[in-house]
Amino acid sequence: MFQFKQFTIEQDRCAMKVGTDGVLLGAWTPIDHHPFSILDIGTGTGLIALMLAQRSAAEQIEALEIDANAFEQAVENFENSPWNDRLFCFHASLDDFMEELQDEAYDLIVSNPPFYAETVSSGNEYRDRARQNQSLPFEDIMEAAGILLSEFGVLALIIPSKEEERVIDLACENELYPFKITRVQGTPTSPVKRSLLAFSREHRSLTTDSMVIELDRHRYTDAYRALTNDFYLDKK
Repeated sequence: MFQFKQFTIEQDRCAMKVGTDGVLLGAWTPIDHHPFSILDIGTGTGLIALMLAQRSAAEQIEALEIDANAFEQAVENFENSPWNDRLFCFHASLDDFMEELQDEAYDLIVSNPPFYAETVSSGNEYRDRARQNQSLPFEDIMEAAGILLSEFGVLALIIPSKEEERVIDLACENELYPFKITRVQGTPTSPVKRSLLAFSREHRSLTTDSMVIELDRHRYTDAYRALTNDFYLDKK
């Protein structure tokens, strides 16, 4: 169990537990366009959808999860939250979900997708599947966003920084263009490992910045504490 200020995440049946990537995306995702409808692709525990329910007044927050155990856990986490009337989870692949939709459009689409392109093995089949992007390729996410995003909608992702150029190229192929990029380092001396990317259908001025998470072990930067302050019970 992971306790946040306004909600709790049960995660005993999920291959991928609450982690920094999900918290970063949930807290960073731009919502100044006041989305009415949100879609979280590959929701896992439901963390990002729950964070966006806390941050926004969106009335329709839908999540998609292919793994049966994670789906059931996300549903329970949604039902036990203060925003259970606004949250709904689908048990389906992205392809199946797309086939079922009838002219649906979302003002905000988010995803913390699997990011190991190479085959890796941890000894846990479900964890490996959740981490390997064969199950949810960047190409599929971008194609879906190109179809599902509303006219003034936003797509927000967190990805390995080494994939940044390729993902931006894929977005452009689907007529989605970056307007905000934040590159994330674990410590001031470590390399950039993650990129937070926001896209829209419009060509907008691109804003780029960077963020460091920790000064050293468990000593968090002011920037990271400010970003996540509404969620973590305590970050010193």
